[in-house]
Amino acid sequence: MTAPAPTEPIAAADAWFLQHGLSYFVPERRADVRRALRLRRTVPLLLLVALLAAAAGAALAWVSGQFSAAPATLASLGLAAAVWYALTALHARQIVAWGLKRTFGGLRRLLPMTTRALPLLLLAITFLFINTEMWQVGGNLSVGSLWLVVLLFALLAVAFLLVRLPEEVDRADDAVDDALLLRACAGTPLEQPCRELVEDPDADPAAHAEVTGFERWNLILVLMVVQVVQVLLLSLAVFAFLMVFGSLIMTGPVIDAWRAGEDFNESRALVQVSVFLSAFSGLYLTVSTVTDETYRAQFFSGVTRELERAVGMRAVYLTLRERPQPGPV
Repeated sequence: MTAPAPTEPIAAADAWFLQHGLSYFVPERRADVRRALRLRRTVPLLLLVALLAAAAGAALAWVSGQFSAAPATLASLGLAAAVWYALTALHARQIVAWGLKRTFGGLRRLLPMTTRALPLLLLAITFLFINTEMWQVGGNLSVGSLWLVVLLFALLAVAFLLVRLPEEVDRADDAVDDALLLRACAGTPLEQPCRELVEDPDADPAAHAEVTGFERWNLILVLMVVQVVQVLLLSLAVFAFLMVFGSLIMTGPVIDAWRAGEDFNESRALVQVSVFLSAFSGLYLTVSTVTDETYRAQFFSGVTRELERAVGMRAVYLTLRERPQPGPV
């Protein structure tokens, strides 16, 4: 007769996973997420949110007299509801919290990224910024239309990340060996069990290296949070630069020469053009930091080590859960 695997290292590993933003590595949390994603729970909520958001959008459009306020409100409230549901029912709160902590805890690494990514971007953005057509388009957008443009850039950036970030996870789980397992579990609750498994000729924890399902999405979400926050900070730097630069050079005579007889609010136009170009910069940075090998190495250097540790610990964790122990004689 056999007994189940020891629960003490497994329970300690579960707590460690939760503390490090790996909620979906814990079986009980994955079961909760599966239940939360069932159609009988998500469809009624989706219909309710769509109804309330449509009503709020229509009311705001009627009050403001701007038709673009309706789709902008609908998209914003729908996005807010999706984020709320993910943070609560889908247990993404620990994932987001760890990603934010990891990003803001390593702000010193943003300086070399900033000095590498921003100069060429600012050079290109500056020429767009002093373009007459850019001010005529950006300055005359309604608030709702501008917000829709920002959301469009953001959704394109997220869609691009969803396509490319799984490749980072694949890189992490393709090179798992005994040395990586020992490095990954060092200083964690699975350090001693990992050493025992590596020394056991009958055990093969590396066979569990491939990350799939919700656990794979957990790692992708961690990468996405880190990437989005870094790009957002750089986009805010672009916005601050454009606001300062615009307040210095966009004087009354320049605006008068550009407005072509139209009613033009200089302060509002400066903010809207800066927001437009900052959102575009965020999309550009997102694409560059994933496709350009130099940028990718800088943006993901620290996170790659965290990925390897998560993959290694998961392999040992699954081996422990499946490995039977000798029962009492």
